[in-house]
Amino acid sequence: MDFNRVSVVALTKPWMFRWLAYIGQLAILCGQTIYWICVPPFQTYRFLVQAKRIGPGSFLISAMVSFFIGMIIALQMAYLMVQLSAEIYIPNVIALSLTRELAPVLTALIVAGRIGAGVTAEIGSMVVTEQVEALKAFAVNPVKYLVVPRFLALVIMLPVLTIFADFIGIFGGYIICVKKLGINGVMYWQMVRDALHLKDIATGLIKTIFFAMVIAVVGCHQGLNVKGGADGVGTATTTAVVRSFILIIMLDCAFTFVFYFLFQS
Repeated sequence: MDFNRVSVVALTKPWMFRWLAYIGQLAILCGQTIYWICVPPFQTYRFLVQAKRIGPGSFLISAMVSFFIGMIIALQMAYLMVQLSAEIYIPNVIALSLTRELAPVLTALIVAGRIGAGVTAEIGSMVVTEQVEALKAFAVNPVKYLVVPRFLALVIMLPVLTIFADFIGIFGGYIICVKKLGINGVMYWQMVRDALHLKDIATGLIKTIFFAMVIAVVGCHQGLNVKGGADGVGTATTTAVVRSFILIIMLDCAFTFVFYFLFQS
């Protein structure tokens, strides 16, 4: 028994230390990025290019996912609520679950898979072809030139995508509630309005800001530390997506605990 316990500890410690070191590296890169954001000149054009790619480029897929998630929640809740003759409360559940949790998290995961992987691949390719070294040779800071525009674009556009996802998901629930469950359309929107408070929308949007920071920093960090040529770019891209997913879920759990005790007190 003692042998098993020692073995588990021996296997766990290196993994924990590696993750702590990795989080420290991400924190350093995030701090450098925030510093360079405040230092002119500002790269407005590069920011707009990245914002267009992240916002309009990801809108359709995030909208489709949110729409169907709203429908799924309505259908799943109908089983229980109809038995309790409480189907009138389904709009409340749809609105709260989407704005607080599902829309922010699912939108962040979609963007992490689509944009985070692209960021890692782009920067990693520049590292492999020594373009980053060329930037340094011309006294151009890679964090300022490569990371800052992507970081700002994600931090601004991810909350915007989440707001659209909230409304589209609630509309998906509206279709099921009105067409399938026979709930009056005006009453549906009235119940949604009564259920939602500013804190519900704000908590979801606050989460997305930090999710965006995670996606940007993880993607850029993996790209800047690519090793091993083209194979290394592929490995770094996969690693960036997986670690972004893990950190997003961990952050969501932490924020849920904080907001729960904050609003319960």
